[in-house]
Amino acid sequence: MNIKKVGNVILAVKNLDKSLYFYHELIGLPIKNQRRSWIDLGTSGALLSLHPASLTAEHVGSAVGNVIMIGFRVGDIKSAVEELRGKGVTIYRDIVDRDAGKNAVILDPDEYLVSLFEPNFADKDQQTSGYHGFTPS
Repeated sequence: MNIKKVGNVILAVKNLDKSLYFYHELIGLPIKNQRRSWIDLGTSGALLSLHPASLTAEHVGSAVGNVIMIGFRVGDIKSAVEELRGKGVTIYRDIVDRDAGKNAVILDPDEYLVSLFEPNFADKDQQTSGYHGFTPS
């Protein structure tokens, strides 16, 4: 096996239009490809792909014991959280300051956890060394 990188993160969503509005209009991810039942968001690196969830399977988005979390780096977490709060986005956990940076967690329309992270390290493009709970370790 020769895996080179993560290609996309796929979310099964209850309402494609609501999720598109959240990730494109509220979060600001550009639409890369859009078909009737599949939408790719992003421009470089891994894409966030949305597709309709099963109508019969149970959906659990924010179960902490089996967490699925999408993480975005932001330039100014305080203004990002204030902007999203003003747009009616649910703040699951407000800003916490850790050694690696500041972190907050919001909920998408399907109650998936979405982490916002403002790094403290000099190279803002570097990845963190890992996550512990909901915050970078």
